[in-house]
Amino acid sequence: MKTLYRKFIIATLLILGISIVIAFILANWVYMTSTRERIDAQNVKVAKEVTSSLEQMHSTSHLSFKAYLDSISKLGYQIYVLSETGEEFEFGEPFSKKNLPDEAMKVVEQKEIYHGMDSSRSPWMMMSHFSNQLGNTVGVPFTIGDEDYGLYLRPNNKLLFSDVHVIFAWFFVAVSIVSITGVIWFAKHLIQPITKLTEATREITRENFNFPLNIHRKDEIGQLAESFSTMQVQLQHNDEARKSFINNVSHDFQSPLMNIQGYAELLKTQALDDEHREYVEIIDQESKRLSNLTKQLLLLTSLDQKSYPMKRGMTRIDTQIKETVRRHQWRLEEKEIEISYHLPPAPILADAELLMTVWDNLLTNGIKYNQPGGSIFIKIAQTDGATIITFKDTGIGMSKEQASKAFERFYRVDAARKKDGTGLGLSIVKHIIELHNGKIEVESEIQKGTAFTIKLPIEKQTEE
Repeated sequence: MKTLYRKFIIATLLILGISIVIAFILANWVYMTSTRERIDAQNVKVAKEVTSSLEQMHSTSHLSFKAYLDSISKLGYQIYVLSETGEEFEFGEPFSKKNLPDEAMKVVEQKEIYHGMDSSRSPWMMMSHFSNQLGNTVGVPFTIGDEDYGLYLRPNNKLLFSDVHVIFAWFFVAVSIVSITGVIWFAKHLIQPITKLTEATREITRENFNFPLNIHRKDEIGQLAESFSTMQVQLQHNDEARKSFINNVSHDFQSPLMNIQGYAELLKTQALDDEHREYVEIIDQESKRLSNLTKQLLLLTSLDQKSYPMKRGMTRIDTQIKETVRRHQWRLEEKEIEISYHLPPAPILADAELLMTVWDNLLTNGIKYNQPGGSIFIKIAQTDGATIITFKDTGIGMSKEQASKAFERFYRVDAARKKDGTGLGLSIVKHIIELHNGKIEVESEIQKGTAFTIKLPIEKQTEE
């Protein structure tokens, strides 16, 4: 996955690359439309002055113009001389290619000026100016004695790059390096507060509303951070109000529910006909279910409090699970469910009461949603740093989508599961495991069963 930081860097470098391409195209256009013709004309003018001097100074023999042309080449030119008899002379830096085009031969044959620098057809356009070929020259005719010559001239590429050009080249390199470095630093500086906001958002999903942002900026990101902090405060207030409401309502429900259960039990002892006895049974069952719901709500809201008093002590979870199995033995026999386990001694530092709630919820679910005549397998395995507990049943199972929502509060899979339960059991289990710095995972398949795997770290809990 590409991060915003990486995208910003790539976009910046892409813009820089496109800018260089566009600048190169514009520079080529300027060179092709005006600069090339002007440079060609300047070199023709220089060549004419050289040939004029040659004709005046060396009117009888070509043997003495070598020294003069050699001195001209030292001023920064490459020179090639061709006589009508085919004799060749070269001065200065040698050409990489010495093939003269047919048009260039007209300098000697027809005494026409050759504009090789202006008529170059190189696909690199502007870069053709630096091509070290004999065809990329200007040609001017001259005569010494009775013999005609052609002088072909171009500036020496090596001398074109003067000290000023080198300084400008290093200036360009330095600007490029500093610009790219600055863009990378700016991108990191720009993305850093966004990264913090992302972390703060994740913490909010964990109901942590006190994540410090420490973003002090006056731009749009600063305004976003300020609005986010305001939202944190409001969400925290709403969450506390919600938990307080649930806590108060659950407490208030317990007293009348106990009275209803008491009177229902009293009515059961009375002589009632079958219809009225059925009504009393319904009242008793529903009041117990509602009482269980309020108790779970009280427990869940208590666990939500950051100051929940964890009563940690050395706990044998293997012994706890065995006790839980014994307490539910009658339900296992009633549904003819076979239970087996592998529970080696597993002492850990934990809140024993909370862990008992975990085992009770998982075993109850394994019984409630199991097939008649099914089975449950419980296993404890210990690694170097963790204790792994597995509850596996052969129940009705869940789809992947349903399993992904199994730990959500009040979530129940279908109508078959709404007859009993509150939809809070697995949510409480997950909360308790996370309080112990552990993890819980679920794997399930329709009509094949469900497996809950809990991982409780040993070393970390021992340190605490």
